[in-house]
Amino acid sequence: MRDGTTPAAPGGETFADLAAAGGARIERIASRAVRDGAWYEQGWDEFVLLVEGAATLAFADGSRRDLGPGDWCLLPAGCRHRVVATDPAAVTLWLAIHLPPVTPPAA
Repeated sequence: MRDGTTPAAPGGETFADLAAAGGARIERIASRAVRDGAWYEQGWDEFVLLVEGAATLAFADGSRRDLGPGDWCLLPAGCRHRVVATDPAAVTLWLAIHLPPVTPPAA
């Protein structure tokens, strides 16, 4: 388990796995003033809910999305994205649900 109970250091993030079942995983993420973080490109869908704070997500196509408390985003598998900003005055808390890859039915 990654420890998400420790506050994120300035410019960093901490992660904590909260639950996992059936190939899905629920994770708590604490971000603090992330600027142009690493690109993520996952092989599974991810649902993120911004619980507290504020954040801006950037996408490989150049678009951006600002999120506040209660806002959510579904990031499909293969969607290249990153966190480019969070609330500079406080920790931003996320709930992320990583969904298992969909296996096409056998022909």
